[in-house]
Amino acid sequence: MEHTSKKLLQVVLDACEDKLAQEVVALDVASLTPVAEYFVITHGKNEKQVQAIVDAVEEAVEKEGFEVRSIEGKDGGKWILMDLNDVIVHVFYYADREFYNLEKLWSDAPIVNIVSEN
Repeated sequence: MEHTSKKLLQVVLDACEDKLAQEVVALDVASLTPVAEYFVITHGKNEKQVQAIVDAVEEAVEKEGFEVRSIEGKDGGKWILMDLNDVIVHVFYYADREFYNLEKLWSDAPIVNIVSEN
């Protein structure tokens, strides 16, 4: 199977869907920053769901042969950042997502049309 940033994005989106992640948004940031091709922003209803989303993404990404470079904030459970090379995943506790409002910060980035493969 081809390992592309689009495929990685789909793996992340499917894992988020499996754990009922809330209001999943994928942004194409390739033309705005050299750090990644895509940002995925989502949240959970509580800290346990946030952790479950992160665990599911990590497991799915590794299962498909992609690398998880780092995970920051896993102990706090309020905002967890996953660096997957071409895809950066932001998983928030719902109140913190609204506070940081990354969608507004990166509003110049086109929103990626999300289609589930599940």
